[in-house]
Amino acid sequence: MREYNKFAPDSVNGSISTAELKRNILKKDNRIIVTTIQKLNNLMKSEANLEVYGQQVVFIFDECHRSQFGEAQKNLQRKFKRFYQFGFTGTPIFPENAAGAETTAHVFGRELHAYVITDAIRDEKVLKFKVDYNAVRPQFKSIETEQDELKLKAAENAKLLLHPERIKEVSQYVLQNFRIKTHRSAGNGKGFNAMFAVSSVEAAKLYYEELNRQQRHSDKKLKIATIFSFAANEEQAAAGEIADENFEVTAMNSSAKEFLTMAINDYNAMFKTNYSVDSNGFQNYYRNLSDRVKYQEVDLLIVVGMFLTGFDAPTLNTLFVDKNLRYHGLIQAFSRTNRIYDATKTFGNIITFRDLEQATVDAISLFGDANTKNVVLEKSYNEYMLGFMDIVSGEAKRGYVEVVKQLKEQFPDPTEIETDADKKAFVKLFGEYLKVENVLQNYDEFTQLKDLQHIDKADAAAVEAFRDAHFLTAEQVEEMMAVDVLADRAAQDYRSTYNDIREWLRRQGGEDKPGEIKVDWDDVVFEVDLLKSQEINLDYILELVFEHNKNTKDKDALIDEVRRLIRSSIGNRAKESLVVDFINQTDLEDIEDKAGIIDAFFDYAQQQQKIEAEKLIANEGLNVEAAKRYMQRSLKNEYASVNGTDLNEILPK
Repeated sequence: MREYNKFAPDSVNGSISTAELKRNILKKDNRIIVTTIQKLNNLMKSEANLEVYGQQVVFIFDECHRSQFGEAQKNLQRKFKRFYQFGFTGTPIFPENAAGAETTAHVFGRELHAYVITDAIRDEKVLKFKVDYNAVRPQFKSIETEQDELKLKAAENAKLLLHPERIKEVSQYVLQNFRIKTHRSAGNGKGFNAMFAVSSVEAAKLYYEELNRQQRHSDKKLKIATIFSFAANEEQAAAGEIADENFEVTAMNSSAKEFLTMAINDYNAMFKTNYSVDSNGFQNYYRNLSDRVKYQEVDLLIVVGMFLTGFDAPTLNTLFVDKNLRYHGLIQAFSRTNRIYDATKTFGNIITFRDLEQATVDAISLFGDANTKNVVLEKSYNEYMLGFMDIVSGEAKRGYVEVVKQLKEQFPDPTEIETDADKKAFVKLFGEYLKVENVLQNYDEFTQLKDLQHIDKADAAAVEAFRDAHFLTAEQVEEMMAVDVLADRAAQDYRSTYNDIREWLRRQGGEDKPGEIKVDWDDVVFEVDLLKSQEINLDYILELVFEHNKNTKDKDALIDEVRRLIRSSIGNRAKESLVVDFINQTDLEDIEDKAGIIDAFFDYAQQQQKIEAEKLIANEGLNVEAAKRYMQRSLKNEYASVNGTDLNEILPK
C-alpha cells in the first residue's frame, strides 16, 4: 500500500478484515482495493448477493502460483460475472511441477510477458546464488545425498536427519562459519544476517536449543530467534510448494505451542518487548521480528515456512538449509538472500546440509531458460582461484592466484610506490584483489586455505590434525600448500597504501609533477565498500592490544602491530597517535581483562580530550564556559554548527 500511495496519494484502500473489505467495495470512490485471497473468499461465502458481482472487476494477483487452485478461485468464477484476472509470479506452475492437473496457464490463460530470473540478473536487479552442499558429516552422508523424497521424509527422525550428533555438528558449523559467511569476521560487527530453513517444528526446536547451548559461554553471542505457526495439511497445488503457515497459533499441538512460547519469551528478554502466542500478540511478534531482521537486530532467524516466501530484507545474505526444497519452493527460499545491497554482497549465499544440487538445477532450468544455470549460479571455487570467462559480460576474469602473483611481483614493497602512474596501477590491481577476495571469503575451501597459513607446514602432526578436522585427503592438503596466499600482514600493508593513495588523491587531485606525464584518474574506482567490509572497530583493536601484551610483553612490537592495523583501516586512522600514546603511557600489566582495557582507554581518551580542549581555549583566548558548551554540543551532534549566535559567544570579547 505504501508503494501505491507513493505513486499516487490516496489511491488505495487496505482491508484488515472481511468486514472492511465489504465496506471498501460498497464505497463509490475509484480507489484500488488491496486484500488477501482468504478475506475475498470469506466475503464470497458470506455474501450471496453483492452489486459488485455483476460489475466489471479486474483482479490482480501477486504470487499467483499460490492459492489459485482451491475453493477461492472456484467461488470467484462462480460469483463474478464480468471479471478479468491478471497474475504475477516468478515461479509459475507448469506441467513439470504441477501436483495435479491444473497449471498457472489453466487459471490465467496464456502468458502475456515473461521476465525471468536471468533477465533480472543481467539487469542487475537481483544477485546470483552461490549454492554449497556442506558434507562434513561422513556418517550421515548417505541420507543427506538421498534424492528419493519418500525416503527423505521417512528419515526425518532422531535416528537419521534429526540425530542428536548431526544436530550438534550442523550447529557447530553454523556458529563457526556464521561471521565468515555474513562478512562479520573483520571485527566491526557489521556485514549481514542469515536465515536457517529447517524441515519441521521439531527440527526448529532442536536447532534453537543446540545453537544456544553451544554459544552459552561465548562473549559474542548471536541473537537467534525463531518463528513458525500452524500449517494446515492441505493438498499441494505444486511440487515443492512451501506450506502456508497462518496466524492461528491455537491450532498447534501443545508441544509446539510450548516451545514457541519459550522462544518468544527469550525474544522478549533480549529486546525488552512483551509478545505472546495469543492471536494479536503473535501477529505483533511477527511484525516486530520482521523489522528486526530487516534492520539486522536479529542475527539468525530459524524458520520452517514463514518468511521463506515474500519477505524482503536486503541485509540478509545467507540461507542455511536443512530442508527438502524443490522447484518454486526452492527458488522462493533462495530468493530471500539475493536482494541488491552493496558491493560487499555479490550473491545470495546458500549453504545446504542436504544435497540439493540436482533440485537446484531442475528448479532454475524450469523457471528460466536453456542457459539459466550459467547465469544464475555463481562460479566454482576453482574458477575464482584460477580465472574464468564471464558469460554475461563476455569478459575474461582473472583468478586470485594470478592477481596475487602480479601484486607480489609488481609491488613487492607498497611503501616504495611513488609515481602517479604506479599509484594508479596499484589502485586498479589491488581493487581487483579486493573484489576476488571478497567473493572467495564465502567459500569453505578458501576459509580452509587461510586457516592452513596459521599452521607450521613442517609439523606433520599439526598438518594431519588440520586434515582430519576438515575431512580432507593428503592430496588435497598438498594442493592447498602449493597455493601462494597473500599473508595477513602483507594485505594490511597493501590496504594501508591503498588508503594513503585515496587520501592523497582527495587532497591533491592528482596534481602534475615536473617531469611526469599527467595521469587520468577518471577511470579509477576505489572499492570503499569492500574496504569497509574489512573495517575493524576500536574495541577490536584494544582487545588485540590486551591479547598481544599478555602473550609477548613487547611494547615496541605491539605499537608496530597497532600502527599497521590502524593504517589499513579507513575509520580509525585519525586515532593512531591517541592509541599509541595510550599504550606508551599505560601500565598494561595492571589491566585484568578485555573489558578493563576498553574502560581504561576511554578514560584516557576523555582526559586527553579535556586537556586538548583547555589548551585550545587558552591559546585562542576563548570564552571558557561558552566554548565548553559549544564543544560538548558539537561532539554530541557529531558536527560543529556555524549558524546562529553559538559560535559568536565563544569568541574573545
